[in-house]
Amino acid sequence: MDRSVSQAGPAASGRPRRSRERDRNGGFTLVELLVVLVILGLVMGLAGPRVLGYLSSSRERTAKLQIESFSSALDLYFLDNGRYPNTNEGLQALVQRPASAENWSGPYLKQASVPADPWGRPYEYRVPGKAAPYMITSLGPDGQRGDGSAISRE
Repeated sequence: MDRSVSQAGPAASGRPRRSRERDRNGGFTLVELLVVLVILGLVMGLAGPRVLGYLSSSRERTAKLQIESFSSALDLYFLDNGRYPNTNEGLQALVQRPASAENWSGPYLKQASVPADPWGRPYEYRVPGKAAPYMITSLGPDGQRGDGSAISRE
């Protein structure tokens, strides 16, 4: 009978009594939580600005690549029609045939519509440009003219 009582006691689980008490209380101590929060804060403080920098530079690169894609499509449009779309026809002429384009053989873009810039605003298209037949502009992250953040091609 002694034997059955000893198997039901604290030694039966193979763990000391103290660890079972901690398991019953569960959770982490305040000090452990504070250490983890400090470590996370340091990691975010060091890595956060770098990640945000990559995000903004990738949006600018995306805008430049889209503008280059529009330029290539506009050159194909010019070869077919002998002119670039006017300002009223805009970049939409690359995906839908304008009434005045007799030799249109588009769509000149793979998308069904003209994509917005990486900040969700439409690209601006103007004919003629200052130093070229046309100008395509994205107003950049703040959407303001004249502050140097615009991305364009003439």
